[in-house]
Amino acid sequence: MIDLSKSRILVTGGAGFIGSALVWALNQRGAERIVITDVLDTTEKWRNLVPLRYEDYLQAEDLLPQLEVGSLGDFDLILHMGACSATTERDSDYLIRNNFEYTKWLASYAVSRGIRFVYASSAATYGDGANGMSDTATSLDALHALRPLNMYGYSKHAFDLYATRQGWLDRIVGLKFFNVFGPNENHKGDMRSLVNKAFDQVRATGEIRLFKSYRPDYADGAQERDFLYVKDAVNMTLHLAAATDVGGLYNIGSGEARSWLELADAVFAALGQSPKVSFIDMPEELRAKYQYFTRADIGKLRALGYTARMTSLREAVRDYVANYLVRDARLGD
Repeated sequence: MIDLSKSRILVTGGAGFIGSALVWALNQRGAERIVITDVLDTTEKWRNLVPLRYEDYLQAEDLLPQLEVGSLGDFDLILHMGACSATTERDSDYLIRNNFEYTKWLASYAVSRGIRFVYASSAATYGDGANGMSDTATSLDALHALRPLNMYGYSKHAFDLYATRQGWLDRIVGLKFFNVFGPNENHKGDMRSLVNKAFDQVRATGEIRLFKSYRPDYADGAQERDFLYVKDAVNMTLHLAAATDVGGLYNIGSGEARSWLELADAVFAALGQSPKVSFIDMPEELRAKYQYFTRADIGKLRALGYTARMTSLREAVRDYVANYLVRDARLGD
């Protein structure tokens, strides 16, 4: 096991949503020897960094050259969360460079030096779930059977396949994040969770707008997703990061599928208001790429001794709304 409190840790995407939440969780465990890389762009992503304690920050484009010449020193652990996470991104070349090639280089660097390497994959690799959403089926043939619905999902899937072919997955860990929501996602624009968007909608109009269903087996608002609070997501991630004898692909989800209407009801309850929901047309370009059902099987993680209780949907939404969205606060504020 790695003693995270004494480790020197590199966190890519460390100003972003899950990345900054990981730094916050590491700080809670006494870890401060942390180097963060990211692209701060023109959003207020920088605000996620303000409450955090870390050793150094550098732009993502400078990381690989500095690692190559050895100017950053030694690391015990790399948490690679940096990526383009926009499921609507259509620039395939950009996604391959940013999500696939960058990860290949960084993983090779870590493996060749015996550095613990944990990276963000995605539940988007499972596509519509026709071939299951199990993290126990990790043979090359099983992974080849998956059919991601968008280029973002494929860019993540491509590295899962590459790492498998390289024989790395007994030494590194890939995290298939499901629908994570919570503090520090304000900068994500259209990629924010429905909880974040719904909070703004209710304050502005008193109602929440949900996509209509375009499948006869799902009523409007009955589409189901595995919603996971970010505080649970980072606890699960660090449990795997500390277990040095563990490798492979792991689902990071709540293990439950809940409907969009249940999520909307939780937001209204957190705000002390009666539910008011309307249904809007889904953009044409999304209809063939939309996941109607996701649920993480987390038995593999549980078998490794992760026994923490998952935060219930209502409890998570209430904490997020009352302690962060209402206050416009970040983790650590």
